[in-house]
Amino acid sequence: DRVFVAGLSAGGAMAATLAATHPSLFAAVGIHSGLPHGIAHDMPSAFGAMRGQGGRAPRRTEGSVRMIIFHGAADATVHPSNAEALVAAAGPALRGTSRREKGRSAGGRAYSRNLVEAADGTPLVESWRIEGAGHAWSGGRPEGSYTDPAGPDASAEMVRFFLQPRG
Repeated sequence: DRVFVAGLSAGGAMAATLAATHPSLFAAVGIHSGLPHGIAHDMPSAFGAMRGQGGRAPRRTEGSVRMIIFHGAADATVHPSNAEALVAAAGPALRGTSRREKGRSAGGRAYSRNLVEAADGTPLVESWRIEGAGHAWSGGRPEGSYTDPAGPDASAEMVRFFLQPRG
């Protein structure tokens, strides 16, 4: 009931796969700059999907896990279209009210945030597109590798999303 999984890049793809294949185990998933579950079946199709060149349609699952997604609009490693594919793969979770917000992080990065909520207010899917951000953890410390301190803070936002009360 309170188990969460999150990852960046290949770790994000693994988080998506874990949530898709074990929906009863996870309360929510955080995917940063990752691929949807089932979009690739071998190395060439994985590299194609990373470049935003098709691949298999992402698998939809009836037991969708609540999902928060982050992706940099300038990501040259994993194409930003994969964030849209992750949202599309959420399938049944998209039966809710949608809204879009725009803002700017404390570090100056513009972002758009799309939210889908159930009728009772439970957050189902939240997708962040960060303008100017590449293939890096948004809001990470500058000492780390694959981090972008300009934000927004993906870690804080994922924890907020994970811990939001349901219904």
